[in-house]
Amino acid sequence: MLSAMLEVYSSKSSAANARSRATVYNLRVLESVSKIISIAIGGAFGAVARHLINISPLAGLFEKFPFPTFVINITGSFLIGFLLILLTDKVDVGDDLRMAIIVGFLGAFTTFSTFEIEIYGLVKERLFLTALTYLLASVVIGFIGVVLGVSAARRI
Repeated sequence: MLSAMLEVYSSKSSAANARSRATVYNLRVLESVSKIISIAIGGAFGAVARHLINISPLAGLFEKFPFPTFVINITGSFLIGFLLILLTDKVDVGDDLRMAIIVGFLGAFTTFSTFEIEIYGLVKERLFLTALTYLLASVVIGFIGVVLGVSAARRI
């Protein structure tokens, strides 16, 4: 009789564990979808903000200098540093909002800010040579990539 009761309990326990695992999985999926939607919404606003700055009167400020892009990159670099600390250490906000602003908005607004915060992280960890290598290699090799891409496209 006891073994029969344990067998029934065990099978119920296994079913309950399976339901529990399924529930946890479903919650993780919903959390991931929620973050993706938040990033997409933030990204839409960041892309629009970038476009508005690019078509603003800043575009004609200097004849040969890409001033709107410069403003976007510098502003984005400041904002990612400021908001990373503000939204992580100072103000209690949900992950979705933090992801929408930092990854979505600033990611669409400028990828330069991400580049800058990565270099900051390396310097903060005292990996100075790695930070300098990443900085120089990204700029130089990135520019070479642009030149090669333009050259390849012109050959088509």
